[in-house]
Amino acid sequence: MAGIKIVQTAHEVPDKIVTNDELTQYMDTSDEWISSRTGIRQRHVTTTQTTSALCGIVADRLLEDAGWSADSLDFIVVATMSPDYMTPATAAIVQHHIHATNAFAFDLNAACSGFIYGLKVAGDLLKGGQKRGMLIGGETLSKLVDWHERSTAVLFGDGAGGVLLERVSDTDQSQFLASDLQTLGELGDRLTAGYQPLTSPFATDDTDAHQQYFEMDGRAVYKFATRDVPKSINRALVKADKTVKDVDYFLLHQANQRIINQIAKQLDLPETPFLSNVANYGNTSAASVPILLDEAVRARTIQRGQLIALSGFGGGLTIGTQLIIY
Repeated sequence: MAGIKIVQTAHEVPDKIVTNDELTQYMDTSDEWISSRTGIRQRHVTTTQTTSALCGIVADRLLEDAGWSADSLDFIVVATMSPDYMTPATAAIVQHHIHATNAFAFDLNAACSGFIYGLKVAGDLLKGGQKRGMLIGGETLSKLVDWHERSTAVLFGDGAGGVLLERVSDTDQSQFLASDLQTLGELGDRLTAGYQPLTSPFATDDTDAHQQYFEMDGRAVYKFATRDVPKSINRALVKADKTVKDVDYFLLHQANQRIINQIAKQLDLPETPFLSNVANYGNTSAASVPILLDEAVRARTIQRGQLIALSGFGGGLTIGTQLIIY
């Protein structure tokens, strides 16, 4: 039976940093108001780079750092809710950018859970016979933000992060142990963005034009995350015959520091193993977990042989947990 290994990590964010203080030019807010409620101090916002451009830089970096050739890839998956186009897929643009002529490529949209859903899909592809793959979570959420709406504009940022994955022997210490995916479609209207209006001359669409931007029931999303994410983590742990005490680090979607802290409390754990960089990047949706993973690997916080729980949650509403031995 094949195992799965994360061979390489990488990330990229735009150069422009927008601090909380800078947001006071666009809305009634303050650094204290934002940071005390979210833990966010700043976010990176693109000025010229598209989602595919950020993902392309990540792809280049992954291959260079790993010493892999692009033509050795069997597939490329990009998790995103903010693509450049409806078609071609962002993954197809990345495939062309790196000249990965042997790889099939497609996008996956599970919003803030996208990278975790991508790990499940990529893992199944590798178990099914593929040998090497690339998974990237990339977003330019700034184009989906109403920059005068305080309840959402303070939360989001842009960036991309990714991994190279390889099928290995089941005797290798690096393994994918268990996953748990859940979608609560009945709660989908609690977090929306990017509505696509009907524009043909034959159609009538009275939907509020503001629905092109993020709209969120913050209380409902907070309740969902703090209630259902711990359940997802525990379900994955049961499948792997592990407990929360066995986990070395938890890498959760970086939506809000209060949510992360409350999930730790619900799991009856200290906050120490719950890594966080939300202060520096804000919520980057599908990019948040791989950006955090890359930073932790490069800082040597995460090392080979450790048990890591990765968990995403957000629009859909969706939840995903993946347990790995790194």
